[in-house]
Amino acid sequence: MKVGDRVAGWLSPSSALKRALQLSAAGEAARAFPLYARAAQSGLTDAEYRTARCYLEGAGVPPSQAEGVRWLLRAANKDHVEAQSLLAALYVHGIAAPDQDAKGSARPAAGLFEARAKPASGHQPDFTAALSWARRAAAAGSADGQALLAYILTSGPEALRDLPEAERLYEKSAAAKCPQGALGYGMALLRRTHTEPELASRAARFIAEAAEAGLPTGHYLLGVMTERAMGVPGDPAKAVEHYQFAAEKGLSVAQARYGLALMEGNGVKRDPVHGESWLRRAALGGDAEAAALVGDLYTKGGALPPNYAEAAIWYLRAAEAGHAAEARALGMLYLTGAGMPRDAEEAARWFRRSAEAGDQAANADLANLVMAGAAGPEDAVRTRQWFEKAAEEGDLLAAFNFGVCLAEGVGVERDDRRAAEWLRKAAEGVVNARYWYGRMLAEGRGVEPDLVAARDWISRAASAGMADAQVALGEMMVNAKGGPRDHAGALALFDQAAKAGHVGAMFALGALYGGGHDVAVDRPAALRWFRAAAERGHGRAQMMLGRYLARGLAGTVDPLEAKLWLERAMAQGLAEARQDLATLPIAIAEPPKVAAPPIGEPQAATQ
Repeated sequence: MKVGDRVAGWLSPSSALKRALQLSAAGEAARAFPLYARAAQSGLTDAEYRTARCYLEGAGVPPSQAEGVRWLLRAANKDHVEAQSLLAALYVHGIAAPDQDAKGSARPAAGLFEARAKPASGHQPDFTAALSWARRAAAAGSADGQALLAYILTSGPEALRDLPEAERLYEKSAAAKCPQGALGYGMALLRRTHTEPELASRAARFIAEAAEAGLPTGHYLLGVMTERAMGVPGDPAKAVEHYQFAAEKGLSVAQARYGLALMEGNGVKRDPVHGESWLRRAALGGDAEAAALVGDLYTKGGALPPNYAEAAIWYLRAAEAGHAAEARALGMLYLTGAGMPRDAEEAARWFRRSAEAGDQAANADLANLVMAGAAGPEDAVRTRQWFEKAAEEGDLLAAFNFGVCLAEGVGVERDDRRAAEWLRKAAEGVVNARYWYGRMLAEGRGVEPDLVAARDWISRAASAGMADAQVALGEMMVNAKGGPRDHAGALALFDQAAKAGHVGAMFALGALYGGGHDVAVDRPAALRWFRAAAERGHGRAQMMLGRYLARGLAGTVDPLEAKLWLERAMAQGLAEARQDLATLPIAIAEPPKVAAPPIGEPQAATQ
């Protein structure tokens, strides 16, 4: 300590405080702290507050939250308004515990309005204590204290919330030219614009005050309002300037907006490289939407092929932050094995989280896994419960899914009667339900058999382009079930379904063209369709393809390929294929064994 500082400390506590304030203003925190401490030890309230700030900010002394809070409490209990306000902020952040000591700087009250920060690691906020100190500061006329109290009444636990009182406090704080008060009041007005649109311009004025004071959240909100022409003239370029300011100050939501603007060239020159960089920063800062966007960039690819493994990393960040759509996207990656090992259980887990967060498409994905037997029993029950609840609320798609659960015994004991009832309700608006209800009528499951009505319902589904329904209707036409025989109409239906990739329809076309029906025989066409179905794993098509090739029914004889297809059909359990295989020439059916070459003699390479 220099001689002048030492003399100031000897003279009086107030002199020491005065000298410390001068040194702090000159940026000499190390020289100021001992003087603050001496004055504080003598009981000067402002010195106690200043000493607390030094400990909290590590100014001239190693940082100590415990010591900072201890000195703040001494000053606050003597009605030091700034100490009360800061103490309240620390309680909100969960770091105002005198018995804890950790390195790091505390945020002033204003920090609460900048990023909705999470509590310090390992600590929990104490809103009750924060509320008490904020009320004392606000009652003493502190604009900062009023803004902080309003924040607690807006964003604290539900039991403490009082939005009308919070708005009144924000307005009072804003009138005192407190930037945090202006920001809070502007946001309060914004919340009311959905019923009172005329408030948008007034909200913009207060948010602009916060932005002019340098608050990043003020710039971000003003950017959003400028981009959307809400209360201010629309100006994409000006909006980007606000986003950039807030992004450079570390506000993750602004980083996401700025990155997206650069990616799309909206209000700024397009720059995908820097845009992706800002999106990454936002994602790493906890912005779920930004993480989702980065994941989407990797799944879509660009100059390079998609990178699903990298996409999964970002989707995981978004999903863990509560992003429902990306939880479903992550489930899809696990389901398909894109960028990671295929894992149906993990897929089900993420579909479940997405569905619980409100993504209806994830409900259907989880239901498909349940129906395929790839999800656990608890998922079957949960899925059925979701569908039942939604069905009872009038959702026709849910009514269809619930009907299927009842018909298949998924998550509930099988009940054909109730299944038919729900499928009938859903059939009024869901194509798949028409097909399912038609099948129930045709099979007499839960209802009296009625082939005429069955054909009518299945026909409705077929007319809407459902391939399964087109094939089912075609079969009814071939066999004159529920209506007249119509092989030509069936052929047209099978052709539509086959072109949509329906393997059963491909086989049916082969059967019709093969002869014995009221359509012109076309064996080459039959061969083509049998081959198309056989290559997709259809057992009977494999057998028929083998027969055609073995017997030359379409003009081509190929015993070797015939043997291959017949063996594949036989592997699927078709006994007729074994009989066909037995009729092939012995040389083909039982090829001679070739002796293995002597040890050490190289074998010829095979193609």
